[in-house]
Amino acid sequence: MRILSLTAGAANMYCGSCLRDNALARELLRQGHEITLMPVYTPTKTDEANASQGGKVLFGGISVYLQQNSALFRRTPWLLDKLWDSKWALSAAARRSIDVNPKFLGEMTVSMLEGRDGRLRKEFDKFEAWLRRQPRPDIINLPNALLISIAPSIRRVYDGPITVTMQGEDLFLDQLIEPYATQARALIRTHAGAVDGFIAISDWYADHMAGYLGLPRERVHTAPLGVPAEDFTRAPERGDGVFRVGYLARIAPEKGLHLLAEAWREFRRNFSQPALLEAAGYLAPEHRAYLDSIERQMAEWGLGADFAYVGELARGSKLKFLSSLDAFSVPPVYDDPKGLYLLEAMASGVPVVAPARGALLEHVDACEGGLLVAPDDAEAIAGALLELAENPIRARALGAAGHLGVARHRSLQAMARRTLAVYQQLAAPRAAASA
Repeated sequence: MRILSLTAGAANMYCGSCLRDNALARELLRQGHEITLMPVYTPTKTDEANASQGGKVLFGGISVYLQQNSALFRRTPWLLDKLWDSKWALSAAARRSIDVNPKFLGEMTVSMLEGRDGRLRKEFDKFEAWLRRQPRPDIINLPNALLISIAPSIRRVYDGPITVTMQGEDLFLDQLIEPYATQARALIRTHAGAVDGFIAISDWYADHMAGYLGLPRERVHTAPLGVPAEDFTRAPERGDGVFRVGYLARIAPEKGLHLLAEAWREFRRNFSQPALLEAAGYLAPEHRAYLDSIERQMAEWGLGADFAYVGELARGSKLKFLSSLDAFSVPPVYDDPKGLYLLEAMASGVPVVAPARGALLEHVDACEGGLLVAPDDAEAIAGALLELAENPIRARALGAAGHLGVARHRSLQAMARRTLAVYQQLAAPRAAASA
């Protein structure tokens, strides 16, 4: 197939959606399909070789920002826009802190979702002109519902099928202030008619988003998240006598590091042998105080020596980190539709402790690589960690099952196969009509 897939850059952060989109594109290319992966807003940051078209970014983040805030830039010549739409300018801007002012985020989200009817019409005109110059794809995929306003522009120049991947938009939408949250959801529903199908990254999320956006359930397909299982190796047994627990996700309240810290306090009341809790992941400037508060609390509990934040990890460091662990836990305080971190830990042969919610429940059930506990329950997390620490034979068995389970049920090849099946299902009627 010839596929055009957009992927939303997340500035200077490793983003689960970017990693997923890039890995899928690499696998489809490996299988012999023609796929063009185009970044939106900023170049993408990935921990594998980047499959995106690095020379161009659609809806450049600087242009979008300038046009949102000044009528002057809505009338500047396209040639002039190339100065700040360049990869160099966007990469430089991405290294700066992103404005997280709630009003600004709400206005920007609504402006983008207004499409050609809003302040960013020039960017949609530029996109349509670019699309007209491209070889005709068999299908076009948008990376999330927050970019669904691009679908009507695609329809103006392209008569093939359009899909939208669903991978966590509700968390962002629910954090918008009013009236922007309500306006954004209404605009997404308005544009849904221009889309042939939606692809959710878990069965739970397919059900949830169908209800959340008022979509017929049959329009929402599922292609479960997958990872390149062959890249992850089972951790060898160590003889140092230290029980190591890892956390690998964004350092943010919704990911639940504070809950894991509370669980660690309870765990250490019952486990006196040497043990370490190491956290890794992207730390946004606005969440520095959150991490500081956890470090202070651990110190006040007399557990400061147990805890370390090891920073954001590139791929090699991530693989090494995971293979050093005896257990893994990220206990989000919301229904996470992705859980990429959980798959990577299980692929590394590390038993996981996860709340029975969202896609995490599906991943552990499918791969059988860990223990499920009640959501938002620090004592339950502590009890599961204690079980793994005191029963290393069971822990190794769970790790081995997870390693095999990911390869069988949550591999990158399985995700590509399910995604292609949706693409082919939607493209077939149009291909038959044109024959």
